[in-house]
Amino acid sequence: MPRSGQEARHRLQQAALELFTENGFDRTTTAEIAARAGVNDRTFFRHFPDKREVLFGGEAELRDLLVTSMDSAPATDSVLDTLLAACLTTVDFHDAGRDFARPRHALVAATPELHERELSKLAALATAMAESLRQRGIPEARSRLAAQIGMAAFVSAVDSWYDDPSPGLAALLRQAFDDVQEITSSR
Repeated sequence: MPRSGQEARHRLQQAALELFTENGFDRTTTAEIAARAGVNDRTFFRHFPDKREVLFGGEAELRDLLVTSMDSAPATDSVLDTLLAACLTTVDFHDAGRDFARPRHALVAATPELHERELSKLAALATAMAESLRQRGIPEARSRLAAQIGMAAFVSAVDSWYDDPSPGLAALLRQAFDDVQEITSSR
């Protein structure tokens, strides 16, 4: 039996990933996830509102890393430099969860309901980033556009990292933002 809330949460996430992979998302129940994790149903629902959310833990921490970095960036930094620096603050977060995140990513991509949830989560992150840019004095429409571009570069780098981690996530993030810079400055 898990000794701490964090341990129970981790076991629930791992059990869900295993069961979703073995049986499919639709054919797996929260009761089965809880049983595999060695906890009861109430413990599952203390940690997650539904079975989709069990795969999206860490969203608040990721948002905090991004926004805190953006809020503390020097005013002289360009918008792209601010976004890149924020994305770079997530490298350790991603490295720590890679063993879980890579199979999770494949499952999410193959499951429409989970893919939809992920897109919603990414949109929420982009909205938080846009708000941080607005707080820096960037006009609203430009903030939204920049945050969406930054999120697209971020997702592209992370997807590449799942496929081949050898360059390192930081290098892939820098490359993605260099690509954005090149694309936006070319005619």
